[in-house]
Amino acid sequence: MTEPATRSLTDSPIAPLGPSDQANYNVVVVGGGASGLELATQLGNRFRRTKAGRVTLIDRSRTHLWKPLLHSVAAGSMDPSEHELDYLAQAYWHNFRYRFGDMVGIDRERKLVQMAPTYDEENRLITPARSIPYDTLVIAVGSITNDFGTPGVAEFAVPLETAEQAKRFNRRLINACLRAHTQPEPIRPGQLHVAIVGAGATGTELAAELYRTVREVVAFGMDRIDPAVDVRIILLEAGPRILPALPEALSAATMETLRKLGVEVRTNARVSAVQADGIHLADGQFIPSELVVWAAGVKAPDVLQNIGGLETNRANQLIVNRTLQTTRDPNIFAMGDCAACPLDDSGSGATVPPRAQAAHQEASHLYKQIQNQMQGKPIEPYRYRDFGSLVSLGKYSTIGNLMGAIIGPNFRVEGWFALLMYRSLYKMHEYALHGGRRVILSILSRGLSHRAEPEVKLH
Repeated sequence: MTEPATRSLTDSPIAPLGPSDQANYNVVVVGGGASGLELATQLGNRFRRTKAGRVTLIDRSRTHLWKPLLHSVAAGSMDPSEHELDYLAQAYWHNFRYRFGDMVGIDRERKLVQMAPTYDEENRLITPARSIPYDTLVIAVGSITNDFGTPGVAEFAVPLETAEQAKRFNRRLINACLRAHTQPEPIRPGQLHVAIVGAGATGTELAAELYRTVREVVAFGMDRIDPAVDVRIILLEAGPRILPALPEALSAATMETLRKLGVEVRTNARVSAVQADGIHLADGQFIPSELVVWAAGVKAPDVLQNIGGLETNRANQLIVNRTLQTTRDPNIFAMGDCAACPLDDSGSGATVPPRAQAAHQEASHLYKQIQNQMQGKPIEPYRYRDFGSLVSLGKYSTIGNLMGAIIGPNFRVEGWFALLMYRSLYKMHEYALHGGRRVILSILSRGLSHRAEPEVKLH
């Protein structure tokens, strides 16, 4: 049983710090996803100018890739090397320290983040077990796939949580096409079928991207494969409609676009088991498929269960006040998908949704509030602003709804304007990391490189 939060939203955990204390003040950010890396970058830039504070970023990966791009990497329509950012380089450019490894515990009394040792592929030690001191700790470790205990998911399905998993699926896809093209026997039923479990934004966008990229891969000389006969993209959703978090009208419009493409969409289709050659549904049906992507649900990483005695919910999310401070320790904040933040003061139990726009807003909010904390000023509550939702179906369509004071409570957009708005979300993330000049240069360089390369990855 968890304890209720009783602390005021405006409680300040520390007294004002003098110049010498601020110079030695340690802010540690665990998790280099969208929100964590933006916060570390902005604070690092700020502390370089003010000489107040030091920032450390902890992450288990060497590079950063914006998570909403993973479906494009998996489909092969994007080369991840053009978009991955090296943490060591970003830390050097923006005045923060990067520490490679996994957080495995928190010593709240001594204010230490405990890290596990890391090893290479040959089981040689890279970094030893160690502890990183903090004055303010921000946990932004994101989310992982929730398989709900479904048998066979871990063995036979590929999640899309990391760039490595997206690359792994793309390799499996290319290998499946090469195998089907060169094998002496006919293509088996289900051999080139892709089943995507979960019709949220990731699953839906992946289905549309795969429809195009598989056909383009086959077009590069794999004439034994007939895409119209041998290739099937199947999107499965346990609920009554796809994109359940979006307005029903957008869900219906997306469903119609997918069906026109030839994507097979099944709703009210709950998966009971996954095996090497297909998927079992709860109603007894069997869907042949040797390629399965699991995008059916998310939860916070298991490491957050009872970490440091902090309060969590059933999805492992850290429960925070509207200041984004954890309910049991005002010096520890949490943001992004790993945090359960109240949406408002109504007491309804609704929390901030796990969206890219929320991660960006929370990083910007904490950038200001950590400085307030260091100066002994009250910490202001975070207010989520919903600017709408957009779904990109590759080259075929982009649709969504925009919200705001100027355009009204709900304004539907589609086509090129919607695509521009969709891409602007990523540009906002890049701008927060690099500034305007580098964003413009990256747009130009990527545009030139695409002219000399295939539109899909072939290896």
